Amino acid sequence: MKRTHLPLNALRVFDAAARHLSFTRAADELAVTPAAVGQQIRALEDLLGVVLFRRTSKGLELTDEATAGLESLRTGFLHFEDAVQAMQAGQSSHVYTIAAPRDFFVAWLAERLAAFRAANPQVRYVLVDGEMTDFTEANLDIAVRWTEGPGDLEGVALGEPERVTVGEGEWIAWPGDLAHIEGHEKAPLIVGDAGEAIAAAAAGLGRARVPALLAQSWIDDGRVKPEGPIEIGRRGYWLVAPLPQWRQKKVKALVAFLSGE
Repeated sequence: MKRTHLPLNALRVFDAAARHLSFTRAADELAVTPAAVGQQIRALEDLLGVVLFRRTSKGLELTDEATAGLESLRTGFLHFEDAVQAMQAGQSSHVYTIAAPRDFFVAWLAERLAAFRAANPQVRYVLVDGEMTDFTEANLDIAVRWTEGPGDLEGVALGEPERVTVGEGEWIAWPGDLAHIEGHEKAPLIVGDAGEAIAAAAAGLGRARVPALLAQSWIDDGRVKPEGPIEIGRRGYWLVAPLPQWRQKKVKALVAFLSGE
């Protein structure tokens, strides 16, 4: 018999009826009518080609065929329960696997993850470096990406897609902000990400146009000074995840905390 054709609901009804030796009490347990229990049992008997119950003067009695399969059936239901609990444990776990750009983690995310853990001491984190890390391969719960939107994923924006210029002097080039720097490949300083660009500007190595969300803590601490007005860009930081992960209670809790919802 193919697994897809296993009469699981009828087997569940049979287990209840066998425990109670009563269709009426089985019906009460399953929140159905006694007639519905009888229909399920008759359908199961037709499918299996055996009689499962006999009526006697003392009430219902299991046949030898029913007794022969009952122990294995109940063991199978216990395995089902174990499997369901294992699947639920994965989603109700307090371990978060998060992918985030390294500079974003240092400048913004680390402090907030610490605050979330202070409120939820059981939480543990596994941090993965890499903005485009694959969710399936890395078994991610959620990722932070600097992008124009969530794309095919579910997501919420972290603040506005604002940019600010910090520092003075010649432009510091970094991969996320090259278009406006003429001859950027010959810039006096080329760095790998926005975090390095901010640190370079703070050290007096030039000026950089960077995400305002990333630079804010440096500005607040007086390590860098903003130059000129805030600009609105197309890219911003987004919390993203595929829909199954997005629906997890633990992910919803972290998203609500980080996004201030």
